[in-house]
Amino acid sequence: MLRTARLRLREFTSQDLAALAELDSDPAVMRYITGGPSTPRQEIEDEILPHWLGYYGPGAYQGYWAAELHSGEFIGWFHLRPGDGHGPDEPELGYRLRRAHWGLGYATEGSRGLIDRAFADPAVRRVLAQTMAVNGASRRVMEKCGMRLLRTFVADWPVRIPGDEHGDVEYVIERADWERTVTSARRATFHPRFAGGSA
Repeated sequence: MLRTARLRLREFTSQDLAALAELDSDPAVMRYITGGPSTPRQEIEDEILPHWLGYYGPGAYQGYWAAELHSGEFIGWFHLRPGDGHGPDEPELGYRLRRAHWGLGYATEGSRGLIDRAFADPAVRRVLAQTMAVNGASRRVMEKCGMRLLRTFVADWPVRIPGDEHGDVEYVIERADWERTVTSARRATFHPRFAGGSA
């Protein structure tokens, strides 16, 4: 579905069950999701993966996408899909990566790629993302993607997680902000030597 400098985002298949179960078995990966406990493999097989597979169709770009290095190594997933109470014109961004691939810029790279893909659809007005207020790493990824803090709120989660007393945060990037960012980046990389027909 999408390629970046180092990543390939593709559709999930039933063959990804083991990789997803392994990802969700790492307590560090699940810290800000369940507080550490893993997702039962049966739940992934019977509920989560079938739900994700239901997003795909001709030309679809919103949904859940397996993230691989160009070598084919599975490193996690990204999603871009309507969040609760929102329509497809303001999709929500999210991701989950293997611990071995944290701190290498993959979360930012994949997120930027999906944000660019979202705004390639003229119907998309803005992209949202949420995390726990204490999840500093994810908040930094959002900020590196040009997103700004929209609000802090307290969600009624079914599982209590250490740190959730500080609430959750929602970030946003509006289309106009994205357009300014893209234009600025293109200006920064423009070199007049290559502007004409000859060097």
